[in-house]
Amino acid sequence: MAFLWPLIVLAFAYAICRFLFMLIPPNVPSIDVDASDVLDDGNQTQENSFIYIPPRGRTQQADRKVQCYEPATMKYLGYYPALTPVEVKERVAQARKAQKIWAKSSFKQRRLFLRILLNYIVKHQQLICETSSRDTGKTMVDASLGEIMTTCEKITWLLSEGERWLKPEYRSSGRSMFYKKSKVEFHPLGVIGAIVSWNYPFHNIFNPMLAAVFSGNSIVIKVSEHASWSGCFYFQIIQSALAAVGAPENLVEVITGFAETGEALVSSVDKMIFVGSPGVGKMIMRNASETLIPVTLELGGKDAFIVCEDVDVDRVACIAVRAALQSSGQNCAGAERFYVHRDIYSSFVSKVAKIVKSVSAGPPLAGKYDMGAICLQEHSEKLESLVNDALDKGAKIVVRGSFGNISEGAVDQFFPPTVIENVDHTMKLMQEEAFGPILPIMKFSTDEEAVGLANDSRYGLGCAVFSGSQRRAKKIASQIHCGVVAINDFASNYLCQSLPFGGVKDSGFGRFAGVEGLRACCLVKSVVEDRWWPFIKTKIPKPIQYPVAENSFEFQESLVELFYGLDIWDRLRALVNVIKFFTEQHSPAMVRS
Repeated sequence: MAFLWPLIVLAFAYAICRFLFMLIPPNVPSIDVDASDVLDDGNQTQENSFIYIPPRGRTQQADRKVQCYEPATMKYLGYYPALTPVEVKERVAQARKAQKIWAKSSFKQRRLFLRILLNYIVKHQQLICETSSRDTGKTMVDASLGEIMTTCEKITWLLSEGERWLKPEYRSSGRSMFYKKSKVEFHPLGVIGAIVSWNYPFHNIFNPMLAAVFSGNSIVIKVSEHASWSGCFYFQIIQSALAAVGAPENLVEVITGFAETGEALVSSVDKMIFVGSPGVGKMIMRNASETLIPVTLELGGKDAFIVCEDVDVDRVACIAVRAALQSSGQNCAGAERFYVHRDIYSSFVSKVAKIVKSVSAGPPLAGKYDMGAICLQEHSEKLESLVNDALDKGAKIVVRGSFGNISEGAVDQFFPPTVIENVDHTMKLMQEEAFGPILPIMKFSTDEEAVGLANDSRYGLGCAVFSGSQRRAKKIASQIHCGVVAINDFASNYLCQSLPFGGVKDSGFGRFAGVEGLRACCLVKSVVEDRWWPFIKTKIPKPIQYPVAENSFEFQESLVELFYGLDIWDRLRALVNVIKFFTEQHSPAMVRS
């Protein structure tokens, strides 16, 4: 046993060194990003401070400009060009040249790029969140949760595990190819295209960009016309970090525009990632079919939130309100359908109503409001129509939140948080994606009924199940047809960046994040080589060489039974037959004319 002590001491010393090494901050260069265009320091010119009035009769697209404004205040922010198809193809061509250089970069260089980004994000959280808040109307807290934390977590996961999952992965060669080595290699696809939505302008840019660049690709991202102002600033952060590591120019491109800009992108790249509505997702697929490129679609959601009778009602009611009103009600893919066991239905509705009653809507940067603006023009009218349809069919409004100090000209950009009971699946509110701060709550009696209600939807993105019994919650969740599940929690999945994210049915297909999302940016190549080259090489057995022997099929039969037979005696007999075939002389079969 004495010889073990030196090993134990060495292992302990190694652990101590690793711990001390972790305490030493890495030498990460800082970057300077010009933020003058997004800083609201009160000194903006009159041109950038007037109230934006949407054009009547003429569309933005006709003017070839993407007009930007704060949805919470309607303050004008400026404009960006709507790129033509020719301009898009030029950007893709430049990205393709850059990718050929970047594909040869080391993982060390790629990790440095990530560390520089992480360093900047952590030190400039307020600036990033304020920019997101001004462009979409979400509150600072929601921007931090949904934009900063998820992005930092993704970077941290890539730094820790990214290289491991992109290295060749050795697989079993099977019985008949036992003398071979089999592996899977992951090579860059080339130029990734991404069309992203407005609800998370920071994370929706960084999420596909990080996976694409770390796996050796270039990427061209079309940002939403509803969040181009923030997107173009976030692009400057990426550019500065790439320059700091000596990456080629044009490796990452952010483009602005409308439908034709996106269509041109789809027809030019080697893979498409799309975040948006099912309708546009179908158009993306049709266009991608022309060039047969792979597509990842993250579309709408109508997530179910199931509450069993054995829960802590106070805790779950608080989570439910956060789930429904997440991202200030201007929305993300939050919970949109609430199913509560009838034994606690009344108390749950009462608790939720009490919380929502204290919620008020107002300018998100003011700091005293829980809710922000609805980003899309006229979206409040759609929400009102969904509520009215439910009321006409027997639903009842339990409570509505209040409005804060909102300028008179921007009232239609807000929608009060609303709790509705007595809902059922005949109502549009329970079938169509609302994307608004509405909590429709429905009763259920049995677990089987809850599962049936949750699956009665054309969407299948995520769900949350709450029960005092972990086993019961898991059993319910396992029967729901969706891509993301949270047990006794909500939206925790997206802070676990090792997990894939995506849905089924009208919520799309393919996955972001995790190993699946990272490898989805790669050409997956199967490679087989000789294990003991050059001593053992493949040689076609004589019985099946051309011209084949008369009893060649009998040889194949014995070979199959030798490798795959279930009975050991049958396999031994097959081995004897195979040996006999090799030792005996076989006359070649006559070739018939």
